[in-house]
Amino acid sequence: MKRPEKHSLTLSGHRTSVSLEEPFWRAFREIAAERSQPINALAAEIDRDRGLDMGLASAIRLFVLQEYRQRLGLEKPG
Repeated sequence: MKRPEKHSLTLSGHRTSVSLEEPFWRAFREIAAERSQPINALAAEIDRDRGLDMGLASAIRLFVLQEYRQRLGLEKPG
């Protein structure tokens, strides 16, 4: 597997970058598309909800994991 790649995002008008492995980035884009939501808007929601002790890339990875666990019925929504 390749190293994480940097991807640019705009959160609340500010540019930032996150380093994600390609499978997580692809899944994140797919989830945003399924929700008919711009990827920057979804990233802003995750950023707003994450704790101060967690980086944005980790928060996105956990969001993707939770989304797929919910789809498999392993975790309840919300």
